[in-house]
Amino acid sequence: MVAGNSRYEASKEITDVVKGSSCDVFDVIDNHSRGRLKLMNTPHLLHYPKPVSFSRYWEVSVNLYQLPLIRNECAHNPVLFFAILSNQRSGSGWFETLLNSHINTLDKVYNLDWFNSASKNECSAATGLKWMLNQGLMEHHKEIAEYFNHRRISVIFLFRRNLLRRMVSMLANSYDRYAKLLNGTHKAHVHSAEEADILSKYKPIINSTSLLDDLKDMEIRSAKALEYFNRTRHMILYYEDLMRNHTKLRDVQEFLGLPEMELTSRHVKIHRGPLSDHIQNWDDVNKTLKGTIYESFLEADY
Repeated sequence: MVAGNSRYEASKEITDVVKGSSCDVFDVIDNHSRGRLKLMNTPHLLHYPKPVSFSRYWEVSVNLYQLPLIRNECAHNPVLFFAILSNQRSGSGWFETLLNSHINTLDKVYNLDWFNSASKNECSAATGLKWMLNQGLMEHHKEIAEYFNHRRISVIFLFRRNLLRRMVSMLANSYDRYAKLLNGTHKAHVHSAEEADILSKYKPIINSTSLLDDLKDMEIRSAKALEYFNRTRHMILYYEDLMRNHTKLRDVQEFLGLPEMELTSRHVKIHRGPLSDHIQNWDDVNKTLKGTIYESFLEADY
């Protein structure tokens, strides 16, 4: 997460040293594919100058242009840096676990590097972080966009189409921060159907008077984010599309220059089934949205 005194200094996040790597030492592989050679000749992508081949450390420099790695065959491999820009309760936590399903995470910084046989001849890697729109991103968008372009940081927008479901999830999550329904512990994400059922029993009351304005404000905020960062290298994802069609993850891996793999997550969806089961004043909400541009939110599955 990028926050604090220098919100837009994304490189501040990449300062940790991860010890105890169990990776073996490999010989240098010279037969890179044309695709990787093309990336290697792209100046904005990082090149490993001299990997620390006999070290058991991944040393991540605060200077994004210097990143030693322990794998010899990665000596000339480019690394793509990226940022996930999203809103709370839009599937970003689930998306994180998908991206990291084959490697350890560095808190809010994600190292994606595969060591299976399919990737030995094409050593691919990407490192990134998640940044919520309400964490100073919108207020300092000009400086951040300039920083992203200067550092050639690619952007993945992750939004949710059904803003009513997002609102339900936000209200329920806010309630659980204090109620702590799971044995006195607050959990924003769960890994079992039993835990999901417990959390979903709480039905929030939605302010039907301000509902239309609230939904419009949420739409505008996302639209402004797209406008502010439209000159960055970016892709746009929607939570609903990822849920319905996991082949969307292929597009993500291609965007990040990664070899295609099956990505998995232990996350279990909390609010399943029709929204009428999850909103206490459903009749008021249904009446408010009927006949409006948001009527489809009442029926959407995700």
